Amino acid sequence: MTHNHQPASIPWSASLLRRDLNARAQHLAVTSNLLHEQTTGSEPSILFGHEDKAEQARHGNFHPASYAAICANPAWSRRLTKAHTAHRRVRAHADWQWKELDCANSSDALLMNIFCHPGIFSNGHLTSAVANLLGVPAETQPNFGIHPGIPLKKSPASRKKTAHIIYQQESTASLFNDADILTNSPQTEEQQHLKDRTEIDLQLGKLFVEAKLTESNFQTASPRLIERYRDLETIFAIERLPHKIIAPSPHPSAEDFSDLEERSPNPPSPIPTSARSRTVIQGYQLIRNVLAAFASNASFCVLCDARRHDLVETWYSILSAVHHPNFTWRLKLLTWQELTSVLPEDLQQFLEAKYGILPAKP
Repeated sequence: MTHNHQPASIPWSASLLRRDLNARAQHLAVTSNLLHEQTTGSEPSILFGHEDKAEQARHGNFHPASYAAICANPAWSRRLTKAHTAHRRVRAHADWQWKELDCANSSDALLMNIFCHPGIFSNGHLTSAVANLLGVPAETQPNFGIHPGIPLKKSPASRKKTAHIIYQQESTASLFNDADILTNSPQTEEQQHLKDRTEIDLQLGKLFVEAKLTESNFQTASPRLIERYRDLETIFAIERLPHKIIAPSPHPSAEDFSDLEERSPNPPSPIPTSARSRTVIQGYQLIRNVLAAFASNASFCVLCDARRHDLVETWYSILSAVHHPNFTWRLKLLTWQELTSVLPEDLQQFLEAKYGILPAKP
């Protein structure tokens, strides 16, 4: 098997990294006799499945020790059932209903491989090396896929819908384990604000973490969508947010789901030939993450691959637009390579073989 071994200083594209990870996954699946399947398309992706063995259940997308810990923790194991938005659009011959964390390119699976490993989190404590690197207390409990609320501006029309939406949130909050949303006390003015319930990949106490691997970007959105958020101008100098102009095209390019990463639940409609050029704001997902951290009085960290210079640059362009003096210091960047440098040796070896991630040089 041939792998790319470009140093992290040389930028990798999303597609190049996907191809490398899928080649590694294919090799791992064959040599270790792991349950797996491959999607169709120009860039096939590898899917792994759960196997019940006599000694211990295994899953090719996870380090054995991490997977055992995940299966033993009900809150963590629920994350394995997360549906993939591309499931109905991407064909595979798998005889199981594959989920998002079955994909070899899943950044959520990589995140859980690390933070669920007993050498990282055990007996209710993070190892001191990881806790110190992230700046969180050692007794912090990893929580995956939380849904904090981002307050929206309140319009006259929204006031009429507030009671109905609060009722819906109370009815569904238990599905997301959002204990902070449900209270027995009357709703305060703050709680009555409409909220955008964005997902945060990992919560470590007062630290929110957004994990990225082969995703193409951090999403884009129209200025009108961005302007809905109550705290937008408090945090950001809007004119400094990165943006680009999109020219109309009579032949929109076909969507490519070969990377099997989660897509927006409301993809943009094809641009009509008569449409004018439009401006979009880049880094929409990061903007929402930052606003979620601010609303929750938390810090925020982007965790991505050092080889993905494009994602790093997008994050810094968002960071440069933050003008709240007492909040900027809560925003940070960490690479998988930097995190790997403080991990146990067996986990380092797994990450190198499966993801090509090597510890950052001191």
